[in-house]
Amino acid sequence: MIKTKYFIIVLLMLNSCRKGEPIEPVFYDCNFNFADSSSTNPDMDKYQSLLNDMTSEGVVGVTMSVYHTQSGMWMGASGKADLHNNIDMKSCNISRVGSTVKLFTAVTILKLIEEGKLNLDDKISSYLLGDIINKIENADKATIRQLLQHSSGIYNYIQNLKFQTASLNDFIREWKPADLLYYTYNQKAYFKPGEDVQYSNTGYVLLGLLIEKIEGKHFYNVFEEKIFNPLGLTMTRFAAKEHIPHGIVRGYIDMYSKLQVTESTYFSGWDYYTADGGLISNPYDMNVFFRALMNRQIINANSLDQMLTWKSPNKPDPAFFPISYGLGIFKIETEKELHICTAVTQLVITQICSISHVTAQLLYMR
Repeated sequence: MIKTKYFIIVLLMLNSCRKGEPIEPVFYDCNFNFADSSSTNPDMDKYQSLLNDMTSEGVVGVTMSVYHTQSGMWMGASGKADLHNNIDMKSCNISRVGSTVKLFTAVTILKLIEEGKLNLDDKISSYLLGDIINKIENADKATIRQLLQHSSGIYNYIQNLKFQTASLNDFIREWKPADLLYYTYNQKAYFKPGEDVQYSNTGYVLLGLLIEKIEGKHFYNVFEEKIFNPLGLTMTRFAAKEHIPHGIVRGYIDMYSKLQVTESTYFSGWDYYTADGGLISNPYDMNVFFRALMNRQIINANSLDQMLTWKSPNKPDPAFFPISYGLGIFKIETEKELHICTAVTQLVITQICSISHVTAQLLYMR
């Protein structure tokens, strides 16, 4: 018999920081709309100890949800939601969840395919025109499947040093899709479409534009209609509509790797309007979403099979665990267990799959 656990983790980084703004504790008040049985979970001490270990090592704050088919949902938190105002983290608090949004982007594309509006093997150039096709190598050939699976070979704009410099020179700039795609123009592709896999945020910017082209509205409004509202994800929203919503925990960044962090809550507007980032949620909503996805309650069995069809890099990174790419999702094999994780920018593998400063989602089986 296979027992299934779903872990969702949110981490904030490190300790001590530059002064923040005065915020009353009531700002961070939140609650769940379900009967929380965390206090009776047989593994509660083990889970809480894991979180406490993280904060004792310097993580500012962390929340986690664990769902097991036999013991139900456990929710926990450790550390601080706000260092300046000395506010404890609550398990219901919301935060940015970074590149976890790529799974929502992939699910939305698969739903549009189920509705007969797209085909996985359509070329993206059949829908998008102009500089985003003409000036981005491989964009004229890459298919929707290849964009979803990071096998398009299209250059990742985040790796462009000019983009990194521009971002560092203006932390609060709000970037639009065209601003980001500019840093991919005339950049050499990593490989021909379909030949290999390599992570590329650019592909997901293009997929967001594709959703908008097909649906005639902002992609995050499509997320609401097709995912957030049907699943009752009341704590999940997209940053474009409200960059710093009420109740969001403070963000922190260690700019120089000296364990001296600066509050970054208002930094990094490059993913406010693109489908490669920008999601805000909490571990409970993420757990509900992931369980519904794996139980075929959002997309059908064929779509899920397509999502969980894996492609491995031609030259695995010897310094990292074996990794394979699905559609908007990763499979990572550790020494002890098999983990299925969402696409993210930075992975830190511990006993479970955790993410530095973003949210991780995984299906854990034993």
